[in-house]
Amino acid sequence: MKTAVAILTSFLFVVAGHAQYYLRGEIRDEKNNLLSNARIVLHSTGYVYSSGSSGSFGIMTRKQIDSITVSLDGYQPLSVKLETARYHSLVLKTLLTSANLQKNRLLSFTRNLKPGDRRNWTVGTETYNSLLENDFVQADKYPETGFAINTDKASYSNVRRFLNMNTTVPPDAVRTEELLNYFSFKYQAPPADSVFGFQSFVSDCPWNKTNQLLALHVSARKLDPEKIPPSNLVFLVDVSGSMDMPNRLPLLKSAFTLLVNNLRDKDTISIVVYGSTIGVWLQPTSGKEKEKIRQSIEEMYPGGSTPGESGIRTAYNLARSQFIKGGNNRVILATDGDFNVGQTSDDELEKLITQHQQSGIYLTCLGVGMGNYKDSKLEVLAKKGNGNFAYLDNEREAEKVLVKELTQTLYSVADNAFLNIEFNAGLVKNYRLIGFDNKWKALVDSVSELDGGEVGSGHSVIALFEIDPVYVDERAAGNKGNLANVNVRYKLPNDTLQRYTSYKCPYTVTPFTSLPPTYRFASSVAMFAALLKDSKYARTYSWGEVIKLAGESADKQDAIQQEFVTIVEKAKKIYSKVRKKKRRK
Repeated sequence: MKTAVAILTSFLFVVAGHAQYYLRGEIRDEKNNLLSNARIVLHSTGYVYSSGSSGSFGIMTRKQIDSITVSLDGYQPLSVKLETARYHSLVLKTLLTSANLQKNRLLSFTRNLKPGDRRNWTVGTETYNSLLENDFVQADKYPETGFAINTDKASYSNVRRFLNMNTTVPPDAVRTEELLNYFSFKYQAPPADSVFGFQSFVSDCPWNKTNQLLALHVSARKLDPEKIPPSNLVFLVDVSGSMDMPNRLPLLKSAFTLLVNNLRDKDTISIVVYGSTIGVWLQPTSGKEKEKIRQSIEEMYPGGSTPGESGIRTAYNLARSQFIKGGNNRVILATDGDFNVGQTSDDELEKLITQHQQSGIYLTCLGVGMGNYKDSKLEVLAKKGNGNFAYLDNEREAEKVLVKELTQTLYSVADNAFLNIEFNAGLVKNYRLIGFDNKWKALVDSVSELDGGEVGSGHSVIALFEIDPVYVDERAAGNKGNLANVNVRYKLPNDTLQRYTSYKCPYTVTPFTSLPPTYRFASSVAMFAALLKDSKYARTYSWGEVIKLAGESADKQDAIQQEFVTIVEKAKKIYSKVRKKKRRK
């Protein structure tokens, strides 16, 4: 009997020594969002685990109470003891630097102004960020305003796509500054010792004769082709089932093939795909192996879901492994933006991108498609990734973005660039920045910050301000000084030093009809955008007047400017039909 008891006791000790328990729980951030792919180290064994795509974990241990350390980029590590008998909800706190990165960003900013109400816009399953148009502000109370300088052009080609489909354009799809960015205005080379050059004109306002128009032309330095640094480019290509349409994956394959023609031997290309498979489609390859790269592009095929989150992680890891110090390190994401597996919300994807924002790896987003195109998602990702954003509606646009304007698209001369302008209240009663409208979400966030932009080589943009002047005739102003002072703050690529350059806008009024054609054409583009947005500032003129102004000022040798005239004519027909239908009702 004693022998049996001893055997039983020994057996129980052995079982207890080999007992299996589970540590179970979930990992969230301070806003109660689940965090996937957090790194978990089990202290008793040293084994490494991770939270799943749902943010939960289940870890086998031999202890009823065990310790773990949880870590994730952008968050403070957390070490904690856990009981296996309970389900645990662990909260990771955001690092101070990461919290700063995740703030909503403004495109323009005037202190102490409060936004009004605005609704969100969607078209089918397409999504667009809700924008609030900039209004007039008093120069004596709010003399300073600022806006991000960037090279984004996506809005124009997306607007063109709607009009070519003979349909109206969602108002929030119209970003005036991107329509202006689309055109190559007469380039003014900056001084030899500066990244930026300036020119300005003041004239009578074409849509409000009692006001004046300030046109500020900003040009960025062009890189010397012989001195352009080597590139480490990772093509991140959406090959999911939603891309199986002629204007999606086939268009992207054609676009990337065009880009390959411009590669140099010192450039490195990799391809990551996500869809039915996620992984490295083409290992890092020298630009001299063009045929190998073209063949790899041609062999891509669509299918499966859209695990964009996993694709982004894989692409950044690959870009980091091939990082070129002092080079152009960039992920080029090409998609319709329809992420449906893993982290899919704008906030989750923003957080993912901001974790890589300070790594020196830029993000360029190329949008394609229609119907489920997610403009809002791609626009945010590009800005969070210190990059730029374009929409490809046809092969000609792909050639424009990736061949003719390659240096503007892929090679930056300034980062985190934004322009601040201070108006002279002795000359200006009220002023209104045209374009650079802010997202409603950013405006209502009290900790939002002005977002700087990436500026590509040789980029040239015209910014417009409508001005309510103190004096009807500038000669009556006498010696009141300059109309405004301009300051641009920026950083050089791969540099942390904040730099500044300045310009003074003289107050000399030129009759609108005497302005150089470039500035009159830019005015027609702004008027076109306002009509599409149904802006209250577009009530004083018609489509016909925009067509006339564009036709008279467009460069006869510039096919893109000439195309604009036909697009405005097309818009006139579409919107005239809409008005007739409304009247009948």
